[in-house]
Amino acid sequence: MNKNLQTVYNYHNETKHSHIRYARSLGYMDWATQPDPYRTYIDAKQTSLPLAFEHDTLHYNEIFEEEVNVIAPFCIESISQFFQYSLGLAAVKQNGEQSWALRCNASSGNLQPTEAYIICQNLNKIQNGIHHYCVKDHSLELIADAKKNLNINDDSFLIAMSSIVWREAWKYGERSYRYTQLDCGHAYRALQISAYMLGWKITKVDASEDELSSLLGFDQKNRFISQEVENVDMLLNISKNKNENEIDLQYLRKCFNETYTTKANQLSSSWHDWQILSEIQDATKIQKIEIPKQHVKYNIKRQKSYESKEIVLKRRSAQIMNEHDSSITFHEFETLIASVSKTLDEKEVAINLVFFIHNVQDMNAGLYILLRDQKYLAELKKEFKDQFIWEAIKNNAGLLYLLKEDDYTSLSKTISCNQDIASNGAFSLGMLADFSNQLNLYGAYRYKELYWECGAIGQQLYLEATSLKLSATGIGCYLDDIFHEHLGIKNMSHQSLYHFTVGRALIDNRLTSIQPYQNRILYKNYSK
Repeated sequence: MNKNLQTVYNYHNETKHSHIRYARSLGYMDWATQPDPYRTYIDAKQTSLPLAFEHDTLHYNEIFEEEVNVIAPFCIESISQFFQYSLGLAAVKQNGEQSWALRCNASSGNLQPTEAYIICQNLNKIQNGIHHYCVKDHSLELIADAKKNLNINDDSFLIAMSSIVWREAWKYGERSYRYTQLDCGHAYRALQISAYMLGWKITKVDASEDELSSLLGFDQKNRFISQEVENVDMLLNISKNKNENEIDLQYLRKCFNETYTTKANQLSSSWHDWQILSEIQDATKIQKIEIPKQHVKYNIKRQKSYESKEIVLKRRSAQIMNEHDSSITFHEFETLIASVSKTLDEKEVAINLVFFIHNVQDMNAGLYILLRDQKYLAELKKEFKDQFIWEAIKNNAGLLYLLKEDDYTSLSKTISCNQDIASNGAFSLGMLADFSNQLNLYGAYRYKELYWECGAIGQQLYLEATSLKLSATGIGCYLDDIFHEHLGIKNMSHQSLYHFTVGRALIDNRLTSIQPYQNRILYKNYSK
């Protein structure tokens, strides 16, 4: 086994929670060093983006329908909407004198490690070059001015995504790299949904980490606090059609000065060093890898509901589930699981979903699995416990099997670090990754992509639940191997990377919710 793969296995095992100990962290909240949730660049030229609250958008069900042929032009108004309804602020919560912002993309602990950059030319009212999306002011900050034609198709622009691991490490310590990658997946899916709202296509560009770091200036160490360095995650091509134009990254880098003059703001006054985080980041650097495409068609019939912008803005992470009103219909359950049948980038399936069903009409309480690809059936039957019955459940979403009838409310709560939210909803689930096989096939970098897929599934479940007037939340704290042992998994062939729950939330009426960007518009009452 090569060194990078060994580092991944070591990191993953070292950062597991168990009933004996949780993964290492400070063990307390060091409020004096809490990171600024907003990255900004000192002395960067700003372009204010017009707010899109008044824009009409397609209904949520329509953005997934291929026959709906609505394509927005590339202009500052549509670029603004694209960012606002993906990575922008969705609301500001207030409780007395305290207030905090929520974003459209879900994030572990609302710590928001993900940053985004647009690389563009010939966009109306936006200067040719590289711009950082400043969430706080809903603006673009010019990082590097283009010195010559970028050779980017006029019907496309590029989005680079990066992560600041320190934002998660401040609270979660060594396990934070997992959450950072989940958040990247949430953000990627949020960008996809926002692109669909405008009729645009979004595809991932094959690129190496060194190429992207150079392009974004992340390798210019004097521009960043070393403990707060950004690690590039991916480059996306957003276009009006499916034709993917070739991106020459070496040429693109030559279109900018060798050194960028803008400097990143400092997020914290001091830091705690977790060596294992540097090790896993180095081991999982972006590589160019070919993963087979897999086009999945599924039968999902969404009812016409809200405009898509309302779904995005209303998405919340439930804090408490109503145990006295947790029932959902089988049709709602089918809709939820069908919505995550497709994989991120339509790559081969590597994540299957294990459900603790508590209160879904016409389903017996018990343990179930949704296979997102038939190829896993024989393998998991062999690996799981012999007493599981593998009874096929007729549905419109895929290969759903009952493994065992039982009341799993207590076990699901125990597995989720004793959190009631896992047992008081309609169901909770664990996202089970084809782990060692994927790593051995594609290398250590695949570790990040497995988490991205799980984060994307989570973001989609959030939106789907919101569209059905249900509530959801991601669960990052779970006892890894207690879950595996209950299934019968005895090795690293499959590993659970993210847990999730859906039900009906109890609303905390002490909180008020108001529209964001108070420095630009008057506050008014806003949907909770």
